[in-house]
Amino acid sequence: MPRYLKLSAATATLLLLYLAWKYVVPEIMVIIKFIFVLLTPFILAVILAVIIEPFVKFLNEKARLIRPLAIGVAIIVLVGGIGSLLTVLIFRLVKELSDLSVSLPKYVNPVQDYINHLIEQGKIFYFQLPPAVTDSFQERVGDITGWLSDLASSLANSLLHIVTALPGAVMIAVVALIATFFISRDKKVIVQFWLKYIPAPWGTRTITMSREAINAFLGYLKAQFVLISLTTIQSIVGLQLIGADYALTMGLLIGFFDLIPVLGPASIYLPWAIWSFISGHTSFAIKLLFIYALVWGVRQVLEARVVAQSLGLHPLAVLLAMYAGLKALGTAGLIAGPILLIVIQAAVKVYFTSRDK
Repeated sequence: MPRYLKLSAATATLLLLYLAWKYVVPEIMVIIKFIFVLLTPFILAVILAVIIEPFVKFLNEKARLIRPLAIGVAIIVLVGGIGSLLTVLIFRLVKELSDLSVSLPKYVNPVQDYINHLIEQGKIFYFQLPPAVTDSFQERVGDITGWLSDLASSLANSLLHIVTALPGAVMIAVVALIATFFISRDKKVIVQFWLKYIPAPWGTRTITMSREAINAFLGYLKAQFVLISLTTIQSIVGLQLIGADYALTMGLLIGFFDLIPVLGPASIYLPWAIWSFISGHTSFAIKLLFIYALVWGVRQVLEARVVAQSLGLHPLAVLLAMYAGLKALGTAGLIAGPILLIVIQAAVKVYFTSRDK
């Protein structure tokens, strides 16, 4: 083939890939997002059905309960256990937050005095600067003020969105629990229905791939639960040892922020340490930074290893999936990347198993 034809073919291929990435991929992502939102209760139902299956088998075989009754008991135990745990934690949090609201001025006043002192010192220094520097400084302050205003507005909108989304979340939870009952009760019927209308060998392959993907996904959730629990326990114990007030509340709050990929425990530890340093509690600030360094170091060492062991993948593959997901989808990609890797792993495993047979 002449060189100019090869160059034209390569150019056309790159152009097609660019057009597909710019126009086709976004449309596909919108469709996938719509389907995912539509099927969210049923995806949760499948996951819950897999989680409660060992307990259902135990009740069915050992306790001699009929399967529908065993499923109902398992769902009640699951929901009741989570609800009871959340109730206990909420009551403890409310108590500690009430105490914190009473003693909050004790922590705020030193910081306010320090800021006022800085402002007075800044005024003396400010009026000695050249006009060009003061004008630039005012412009930067205006930019910061505008950024803080936008941040406050976005936070308010986010809180409003969360409040308005609560009824929808309750509806999703109810539908998911009902669907869990039927999926767990009629799983054999569902499998037979699928095998009847999907031609061989694709019916068997898709079921096997789904089973592999769900088990791997549950392993990934288990790994994240272990890591978050470890962060929470380390924080509560560490804060208790250094004599921090409201150790349980702050530890649980740190564990909650550990769910958020980019923010993480640093969102609590670093501002708290800065606050303590400004208010004159230097040794306490150093202790907070030490606990944060310990929590961060343990998570960095264990994260890729624990996730990889749960998925049966090399830590480098998990790290690559998380990085690629972050670059492609933002913070959500840190979770979506390993999930996509789970699906690919399941598909490849089913393909090679079928080929060997």
